[in-house]
Amino acid sequence: MILLTRRLSEAACISGTVTLNLDTRIKSRVRVTLDDGREAGLMLERGQLLRGGELLADAQGAQVIRVLAAAEQVSTVHCADPLLLARASYHLGNRHVPLQIEAGLVRYQHDHVLDEMVRGLGLQVTVEQAPFEPEAGAYQSAPHSHAYADHPFVRVAQH
Repeated sequence: MILLTRRLSEAACISGTVTLNLDTRIKSRVRVTLDDGREAGLMLERGQLLRGGELLADAQGAQVIRVLAAAEQVSTVHCADPLLLARASYHLGNRHVPLQIEAGLVRYQHDHVLDEMVRGLGLQVTVEQAPFEPEAGAYQSAPHSHAYADHPFVRVAQH
């Protein structure tokens, strides 16, 4: 089994790909099957979302694997009115729903209750299969940082 322990910003040669849904891409310790059938394990720094296109490598750099975001069932809202789209994002955010926000659209993991709420705001919802790349969150950056660790009023959990 290949043990993927580090992220790379670039590589001369890619030795494989792994297609993962969001629920797997948020885990730092998980066993996965590469697209060519080989087994691999992820042993990465905790608290980091894997993005489609990222490169992972074993300790020696002999195996470099590109992560692909799997298509999954999502709800997509397209809207030309930025204020209306911002309202929908606000209400979804109040429910702590991970959101993918792009110009003219917001996307979330499909949930019929959320779909009805968004329709109630006057928006159209399309349920589709698409890769889901949500915002990482205000306190998660890439690469991972403890920028506030030395602030006297902030306690940072050590992992």
